[in-house]
Amino acid sequence: MSEKVIIFDTTLRDGEQAPGASLNVFEKVEIAKQLERLNVDVIEAGFPVSSQGQFEAVQRIADSVDAIITGLARTIDGDIDACYKSLKGADRSRIHTFVGTSDIHINGKFGSDRYGKSLPEKQVTILKMASDAVQYAKTFTDDVEFSAEDAGRTDIGYLCEIIEAVIAAGATTVNIPDTTGYTMPAEYGAKIAELKSRVSNIDQMLYSSMVIRRPRSR
Repeated sequence: MSEKVIIFDTTLRDGEQAPGASLNVFEKVEIAKQLERLNVDVIEAGFPVSSQGQFEAVQRIADSVDAIITGLARTIDGDIDACYKSLKGADRSRIHTFVGTSDIHINGKFGSDRYGKSLPEKQVTILKMASDAVQYAKTFTDDVEFSAEDAGRTDIGYLCEIIEAVIAAGATTVNIPDTTGYTMPAEYGAKIAELKSRVSNIDQMLYSSMVIRRPRSR
């Protein structure tokens, strides 16, 4: 695989979640243009399904900037549809889909029995949701990214399973985010090393990292 480091900037999506951060469509387009001037490879422009303003911002950025433009989507067909529609004007587009994979996220977000009555049953459901979402996104674009939300607290065995499944489904980039800033650097590095050694098809995708540093008592 190539040794090139690819810069993925999520200022316009994740950055806007910071307290007090609020940008209008014009401001987002201007920031996207400046990010392109800095030679950012991939610009995550927003979460299109979340509001009309988010949809319009992604659409305007896709029409205005030549970098790879991506929108965020849950593992829900409607989210992926919104991404596709908002990205139609992009020269190069990516759909970025995600689902929580840690026990805490699964039990908190997918507590209903319709996802399974036990944690192992819910994990099977989540794995299928992730794989199906990647396959569906691939019907719109060849460039699909998957994020295992809260990977830092996800059981390594299950994380290996879900990463292998989404790569087999066609994910071209897989992101291993420490969403809550839980892991220490050595812990995170060890988790990545174990993924590289245990996921049989890991050489078929680009690895992406998002590490959030927050103080944590040991």
